[in-house]
Amino acid sequence: MRTHQLVLSWIEAELSEGRLAVGGRLPAERTLAEQLKVSRTSVREAIRILEAMGVVRAGVGSGPDAGTVVISDPTAALGSALRLHVATQHLPVADIVETRMLLESWAASRASPEAPELEEAGKLLDEMAVEGLDVDEFLALDVRFHLALADAAGNAVVSAMMGSLRESIQRYAAQLTSSLPDWEATATRLKAEHCGILAAIRNGDGDRAARLVAAHIEGYYREAGMGRP
Repeated sequence: MRTHQLVLSWIEAELSEGRLAVGGRLPAERTLAEQLKVSRTSVREAIRILEAMGVVRAGVGSGPDAGTVVISDPTAALGSALRLHVATQHLPVADIVETRMLLESWAASRASPEAPELEEAGKLLDEMAVEGLDVDEFLALDVRFHLALADAAGNAVVSAMMGSLRESIQRYAAQLTSSLPDWEATATRLKAEHCGILAAIRNGDGDRAARLVAAHIEGYYREAGMGRP
């Protein structure tokens, strides 16, 4: 095992055993290096990896923000990895769309009608109804709406996965709008479908909400000429 992996393994064990928690600080670089009998370079390398993974935030200098603090941002690494693999065409967009359909259909079927995230979803629909929104503004609100519905299911892993898909979804959705024959007509249809999905969830009809979400996502990509995921 490479020395920086020893540091990673030690931190993982500390988190698993509850000796480290979100908001806690890692020992100072020199202290950790001496404790684990590795070089300070190995400690720095491990911390850089953890920063990229969204597990810690490293601060310099002195004061309340100094030191390496444990955080929890699982979407950071997942989102970055997905974007890179989509860019290399290792992960086909069609596969991401299909995964999105699976996740969102599941979430819609289990979302609680009383979930506070539905209030946020309703506000986002109001913002999407404002006249004069450009395509990018609409799509940004659209992604936030779908994330709110996913959060309403109360599953932290599904929320993290959807959050990691956020930028990839928005990016390729924007690219596909140029293939749409009439964006205004499409936007009107999408807004009506959003309202139907939210209404089904609020009425406690999870099965209908799941069907509507799947048809909504597939319909957009089919209209843009991508075909069935």
